[in-house]
Amino acid sequence: MLFALPTLFARAAILPLALVIATPALAHPGHEATTLQQGFLHPLGGLDHVLAMVAVGLIAARIGGRACLLVPAAFLAMMAVGGAAGAAGLSLPYVETGIALSVVVLGAVLALGAVPPVAGAMALVGAFAVFHGFAHGAEMPGAASGLAYGLGFLIATALLHAAGLGLGFTVTHHKTRPALRVAGAGLAAAGLGLLVGAF
Repeated sequence: MLFALPTLFARAAILPLALVIATPALAHPGHEATTLQQGFLHPLGGLDHVLAMVAVGLIAARIGGRACLLVPAAFLAMMAVGGAAGAAGLSLPYVETGIALSVVVLGAVLALGAVPPVAGAMALVGAFAVFHGFAHGAEMPGAASGLAYGLGFLIATALLHAAGLGLGFTVTHHKTRPALRVAGAGLAAAGLGLLVGAF
């Protein structure tokens, strides 16, 4: 059963979500800790970011094998690049549109039951990660440490990827892969709503 929580795979989904909730409360006082916390919380403050990052984990789990590491890693790497560009004050058009579109496209990949090649999935999520990272970097508080802030949003993103991976593993383990397609359709629909709101 998908809801049989006392399994390794279900716990793999729950643990990252628990860490997402608990980590800000565990931050030590001080400027660096505060900046780290600000960066950590930033991706969690937008539904578009959360949905896209969980979708990356789901897609990686759907492909399986080395994709479980390489696809999230590609997202994190390109997100760091986008974050640096945003923090540096560079210009990137259609950021909000790109973020909303990422939810639509990643949701559609899941809804269609597609299993893209690992390199293709890395390129796809990496392209969208630039928009997500740019948004985080551009909204970094002026007095914040770029390194601590960036580390914060990368940690939060990695945990959301891990949650998506855990959920994806759970679905695959229980042979309920159609649930991934349903989830993907829901993500794509939510992304369309976000896309309309971006205009």
